Amino acid sequence: MTSTVLLLPRNGLRRLMALNAGTSGAIKFKHSSADDLMLLSYVKVGEVGYQVPLAPKTHRLNQGDTGVNGLWFQVPVELHCWWYELVRRGDQFCVPRDEFVKRLPGPLTDPGALGYIVLTYARGAAFPPYDVTPIPEFAAWLVTRDGVSGVSVAVEPAEFGTGQLAARWPIDDLAKATVMVVGVGSIGGAAVTALAGYGVGRLLLVDPDRLMWHNLVRHVLPGRHVGHFKVDALREHLSDQRSDTRIVPYRFDVVDDAHEVRGLLSATDIVLCCADGVAPRRVVSHLARRAGKPAVLACVLDDGGIGEIIRLRPYPDHGCLLCRRQALIDDGTFDPEPELEAGYGTGTLHQPMTAVGSDLAIVGDLAAKVTTATVLETAGHYTHRLPGEQLNLALQARRGWPGPYDLGYTGNARWVSTVAPPRDDCPTCGKP
Repeated sequence: MTSTVLLLPRNGLRRLMALNAGTSGAIKFKHSSADDLMLLSYVKVGEVGYQVPLAPKTHRLNQGDTGVNGLWFQVPVELHCWWYELVRRGDQFCVPRDEFVKRLPGPLTDPGALGYIVLTYARGAAFPPYDVTPIPEFAAWLVTRDGVSGVSVAVEPAEFGTGQLAARWPIDDLAKATVMVVGVGSIGGAAVTALAGYGVGRLLLVDPDRLMWHNLVRHVLPGRHVGHFKVDALREHLSDQRSDTRIVPYRFDVVDDAHEVRGLLSATDIVLCCADGVAPRRVVSHLARRAGKPAVLACVLDDGGIGEIIRLRPYPDHGCLLCRRQALIDDGTFDPEPELEAGYGTGTLHQPMTAVGSDLAIVGDLAAKVTTATVLETAGHYTHRLPGEQLNLALQARRGWPGPYDLGYTGNARWVSTVAPPRDDCPTCGKP
């Protein structure tokens, strides 16, 4: 067993798997000696040769060293059982070259001093009884004058994206979901990435800001996007790795452009607000309630010491954000939202972000989880029910805050299950 790994793109393998492909042919590889990687880059089937690029086209292996030749053969499954045992036992084992050749449909050329790679295809390895054991359809071998040893292979799967998780994850219901994310800064960028990873089919991103240098210490986006609008950059950033999710960018300010955002809510299943400041959260709470949509609000309090995630649902007995904050005051706690606002004369309405980027990513990931769980519960997946409507998380040790915010040690989390009823005098929940 060598340390080399051979990458096998699917568009090359399907040439070998065709019923009219024959039983043998020539192949070529591109090689990266620094990574000890080889890429199948050319396949000859009959008299026709095919170039095999690796997606994306910019992958550096596509520009690797060329000219490494080899052979491919269609072989009995028995030979791949040998390969499996060789891989298990390690690089001190090999099989005699003459015994290997007996199981090939054609001869081998002299391997010379360096040897060469042989790729084999065992039709039927993926069917009983071999589908319950890790006997692969494709195996690779290093042929030398001393013998034949196994080479690791990595086969590009036939299906990419969340479809690979179909047996264990409710991809169909999530693929039909639309989530609006308001504010795609440090928390929102992490949440968008997580939502796409969960398999949400469509994300509407609402944020008017550009990515700047000072954002890079906390944001999921890399430096090449500096100057770009965050909503556009996130769509580009996730387009390769999360192609199952359609991302639609809107350069709206949820406060100044509330009339535009209101028009998008009819095609939205749930809203996740990760925007800085009090005003955006209250506007999202108001718009979502009036549209009959659930909303999740995520932020950090106490200079980054506490993460807070609130779920608001448009039920008759559930109040909006304002009702919930007033209930805290009425219970003798306090309204923590002024902690998000800057003092007079600072030139801005909200506090600058004070938490470290990884803590903000935790809040964003949890907010995405709460949002996804809400979508799944609504679709009837009750194994995704949450224990409450509000999650408070100690990002740093905080003591002395009253009520549900007295979390003590770092890492402590507290779910709040009680909700405040709508108030008659509430501008959101009260009658218009």
